[in-house]
Amino acid sequence: MAPYDVKRELKELYAPRNTTWAVVDVPGQRFIAVDGSGNPNTSPRYTAAVEALYAVAYTLKSAAKRTDGGDFVVGPLEGLWWADDYAAFTTGAKDSWNWTMLIWLPEWITDAMVAEAREAALVKKKRPEIAEVRVVSLAEGPSAQVLHIGSYDDEAPLLAELHDTYLAANGLRPRGHHHEIYLGDPRRTAPEKLRTVLRQPVEPVTP
Repeated sequence: MAPYDVKRELKELYAPRNTTWAVVDVPGQRFIAVDGSGNPNTSPRYTAAVEALYAVAYTLKSAAKRTDGGDFVVGPLEGLWWADDYAAFTTGAKDSWNWTMLIWLPEWITDAMVAEAREAALVKKKRPEIAEVRVVSLAEGPSAQVLHIGSYDDEAPLLAELHDTYLAANGLRPRGHHHEIYLGDPRRTAPEKLRTVLRQPVEPVTP
């Protein structure tokens, strides 16, 4: 049996095709996570957080082969992003960004397995950020979502459209943090070909 691949099984969420905003219903999911703040392009903290997540994720992948649920493909890197002033995202004021970086967890991976994987990865890699890896659950529900093709720095017009036009036109308002899913590897993919899922949980505007 092929390893479980969340991109294949949840295509609406991990392989969308719409390049204009649309609302999808996101089920509850669990992730491993590390928190931080600052410019992801220049912050050593960001690089260390991502490396810590992957160290634990691949340790879990190895352990999963011995469970009833079986092997899985490590999911793409994801991130929750927020700032005191949302304009920081449309103006590119990256030093003021806060973030929680994420990697999806299969349902059959327990919190105890994560704790064991974290300890094993910490012994092997000796990176202190690994000790900070934690499990988080998200229940995003109805969310505005779009596939952005291009450089991360070119997301601003889509985000401005969401907050300046789309939400009001559809009687919605944002709820929770901005969520991104990175489907391409920026080390191996030209910026203009990167694919990123942009997502914003929403709720109806009540009178």
